[in-house]
Amino acid sequence: MERDVRTVDDVLVLLDGLFAPDADRWTGGAAGWWDGFYTDRTRPVPFFADKPDENLVEWLERGLIGGRRALDLGCGPGRNALHLAARGFAVDAVDLSSTAVTWARERATEAGAEVRFLRGDAFGPAGAQLTGPYDLVYDSGCFHHLPPHRRISYLALLDRVLAPGGHLVLTCFAAGAMGCELSDAELYRTSRLHGGLAYTPQSLRRIFADLTEVELRRMRDEPEGSPYFGEAFLWAGLFRREPG
Repeated sequence: MERDVRTVDDVLVLLDGLFAPDADRWTGGAAGWWDGFYTDRTRPVPFFADKPDENLVEWLERGLIGGRRALDLGCGPGRNALHLAARGFAVDAVDLSSTAVTWARERATEAGAEVRFLRGDAFGPAGAQLTGPYDLVYDSGCFHHLPPHRRISYLALLDRVLAPGGHLVLTCFAAGAMGCELSDAELYRTSRLHGGLAYTPQSLRRIFADLTEVELRRMRDEPEGSPYFGEAFLWAGLFRREPG
């Protein structure tokens, strides 16, 4: 018999264990699954292409986001991190998968880009290396792989590292187009996230209520020959942390 729960972190880790350690989540035990996912670089996975998100490119060009330091959460093979570095940001990029990080580092070397890549769980020990403050926290596909209780960890990370006046950019599954639409309670009953969670605009606004919404739209569907990544089943959200 064990009675080890003493802190909020203990509760979060306990709840992590209720979910299968596979692609359902972006925390500790899922690392092995993601390593396998990224092993075959020839797979026809849209976000394997070395292309930045179309919304990132647009919002940078419109001057809606800027600054000097950026954090790429769930960076994968590094496509958005490299674009940010090319635009003059000092970039930290973190991913759960060592295979993805190795690929991202190879791309950075080929491009002559300086990015600090970290392998690990941003809500675990690796998070201690994310010191901030960051003018931009960029998340293309991490958030929708988090179990409901890890939204607490996500918001706590933002509160700790996002600079006043800084921005969060988020792309995630759009309800009605992609992703699981079961209630939070039902997810714990099934012990799975069913490939990733769908969100409505209302749920995103509620979760990120402490930030100011700048723009929330569907990502534009980019054709195969486009220099940018875009899939219409994703939301593209831009939120600002107000100064003071």
